[in-house]
Amino acid sequence: MRLLYTALLYLITPLVLLRLLWRSRDLADYRRRWNERFGFVAPADEGVAVWVHAVSVGESLAALPLIRELIARHGERSVWVTTTTPTGSARVIAALGERVRHSYAPYDLPGAVSRFLRRTAPRQVVVMETELWPNLFHQLGKLGIPLIVANARLSPRSMRGYSKVRGFAAATLAHCRVAAQSPEDAERFKALGAQRVSVMGNIKFDQAVPDAQLAAGSELRRRIGPRAVWIAASTHEGEEEALLKAHVELRRHQSDALLILVPRHPQRFDAAARSIERASLSYVRRSSNADPANAAVLLGDSMGEIFLYYAASDVAFVGGSLMPIGGHNVLEPAAIGLPVVFGPHMHNFLPARDLLIERDAAIQVEAETALAPTIHRLLGDTALRTRMGEAGRAAISANRGALQRLLQLLA
Repeated sequence: MRLLYTALLYLITPLVLLRLLWRSRDLADYRRRWNERFGFVAPADEGVAVWVHAVSVGESLAALPLIRELIARHGERSVWVTTTTPTGSARVIAALGERVRHSYAPYDLPGAVSRFLRRTAPRQVVVMETELWPNLFHQLGKLGIPLIVANARLSPRSMRGYSKVRGFAAATLAHCRVAAQSPEDAERFKALGAQRVSVMGNIKFDQAVPDAQLAAGSELRRRIGPRAVWIAASTHEGEEEALLKAHVELRRHQSDALLILVPRHPQRFDAAARSIERASLSYVRRSSNADPANAAVLLGDSMGEIFLYYAASDVAFVGGSLMPIGGHNVLEPAAIGLPVVFGPHMHNFLPARDLLIERDAAIQVEAETALAPTIHRLLGDTALRTRMGEAGRAAISANRGALQRLLQLLA
């Protein structure tokens, strides 16, 4: 089966490269550093202590506390971090700079993987969340290099997909240790044939809230003035229109309400701006540093400032949930005491969703028509917002500790 998988991967590689070119129309970084994707990286003469792979922005942010602990343990430049997307790469570089070695991850082609492993010689490998790469995992097993799938999650939808090739999935997981986020994730991995599975919890509970961003968020809120403010964070194509429609409706009741709109991907900032214009709403861009006091929308066209935006808001809506994308990290706004709202599609974050709903720290809306009434109710009820925010903070605090458990496993 792995040979068939590899043959198909070779066949579609030209299409993958064409897709990178296509995506580079909006973000030029997609057509750069292709050599890294085939394992052509600068050799690490002394090898690296740990290779950590995090696909994109969400996984990179979740991995930052782990990576910082590994740097403290092994020394600077002893950790190699890979990502798949330019936005994830930019986040790693901005957060860690020269303290780590960084490149794009090699495609799961035998030659590319072998070349990358020869040049980096990692003594241990950590793959974040749901990245299961058959050729990489096979070569690590042959070389006897310990592999941990950390913060591992497997949604019911993904489980159904992998179940169609259960034997292949079992062979892929044979040589790795799975550190699952929840008991449910652990059971799904076991059902696929993983032999060494433990429940570690979600290290996103251990993510530190940057004090500098909280202070900058307070300053932004001072500039906004005494207005009702809600944020729509990590939004995708097709969601902005629904959110802006809800904001127009909301402003019929709260005429000075401000929406902070933060698209998930930087290549969509301009498209989001056009959507705001079509909705006939006044707006300013964060990048312009213009005064937001009289705007209806603040477009968050910056990277790495999500906690700043949350700190300036009263209520948080987390995107990727109105469309069947699977949701994004709802723990971030809860960590700073915001009531959280999300849509019906949260299959990638089921344990976090369930926890916040059970603790009365979040509200799930089943249709976009419920957005405006829900946000209006929250913005108009300070006591309710306070109760939900405190419940969210308590839920985060009670579930910390996954990072230390993972570090003990790595030791």
